[in-house]
Amino acid sequence: MSKLYVGSEVGQLRRVLLNRPERALTHLTPSNCHELLFDDVLAVEAAGEEHDAFANTLRSQDVEVLLLHDLLVETLAVPEAKEWLLETQISDFRYGPIFANELRKYLTEMDDEHLATILLGGLAYSELPIKTPSILHKMSKPLDFVIEPLPNHLFTRDTSCWVYGGVSLNPMMKPARQRETNHLRAIYRWHPIFAGQDFIKYFGDEDLHYDNANIEGGDVLVIGKGAVLIGISERTTPQGVENLAANLFKSGQASQVIAIDLPKHRSCMHLDTVMTHMDIDTFSVYPEIINDKLDTWRLTSDSKGQMQVEKLPNYLKALESALKVDQLKIITTGGDNYEAEREQWNDANNVLTVKPGVVIGYERNVYTNEKYDKAGIQVLTIPGNELGRGRGGARCMSCPIERDSI
Repeated sequence: MSKLYVGSEVGQLRRVLLNRPERALTHLTPSNCHELLFDDVLAVEAAGEEHDAFANTLRSQDVEVLLLHDLLVETLAVPEAKEWLLETQISDFRYGPIFANELRKYLTEMDDEHLATILLGGLAYSELPIKTPSILHKMSKPLDFVIEPLPNHLFTRDTSCWVYGGVSLNPMMKPARQRETNHLRAIYRWHPIFAGQDFIKYFGDEDLHYDNANIEGGDVLVIGKGAVLIGISERTTPQGVENLAANLFKSGQASQVIAIDLPKHRSCMHLDTVMTHMDIDTFSVYPEIINDKLDTWRLTSDSKGQMQVEKLPNYLKALESALKVDQLKIITTGGDNYEAEREQWNDANNVLTVKPGVVIGYERNVYTNEKYDKAGIQVLTIPGNELGRGRGGARCMSCPIERDSI
């Protein structure tokens, strides 16, 4: 059995979790897309085809691709998992006890394939054949969602992230994404690939309200050699960073966490939208955001298990010391200022490394891809005219589950 372990950002990628965009995207409209955290509505068929091209590019690099929809269907086949997931997602607090009870009954009778499609893709009141005396039901309009679609599940990177020998089940910042984590909690607990396997759950697997301790995987870079780089961003809080760090140290899986403070706006929603690791000594960065002015801290644990926090002069020195390299190569976004800003917005810096010096990125980012190529980084390009509208590139759309160390 291969091991659930992610030892770096750039070692050979062996297994990855993706989610092909399907029903959830059909529910995106100009009037609801912003609430569902999309800037635009996507052409659903085209997005699916682009995603298939991404999955096939990964397979061509000897990466095993797991698809979230399939894993969810196979997890729902375990009676205990189905019961837990319906209790959790269709809770009395969310719907009121009368409606929740009827809705759970209706969903329990569905076959697993259909149920997975509804849990991921949403359900409108007009599609619901049951009538209940519930006030919520009576007050809702036909096009309101009983179950909101989860279009952001496309970005499997954020909901859970594997860091060395364990996983963080991330408490997400935005209500539009919080239900996603429960799907991963169920999969990692009951799906045959994960059930009974030896891995640590660092954070986020309790039935708790995590309050302000938010963390999203797009901010977490497992740079290797026992170090983890985390961005404090629009979606990841200092409280989230410290909680995850404490558990990484307690389990002995990481020796240091480097935290950098990012501006809190959407164009750099996560660290990986402005910075990714492409080769052992090479990073791609968007210099408008990632520069020497960013506050940088190093978190470590002392001999008594107490967390130590020290402020560092800049992020580069911190990374060089963590990776034990004399000088990092930094490749900045390509083109002039206008082109660089456009390409960063279209995820030029958000590439997925499949092995040292080989990355997957959108073909539309021509200036940046050319720069990578000149620096000796091979770019395997994929189409992204539709997928990119969700504001996420190849790294955002992938959750590595098994990857070699450096």
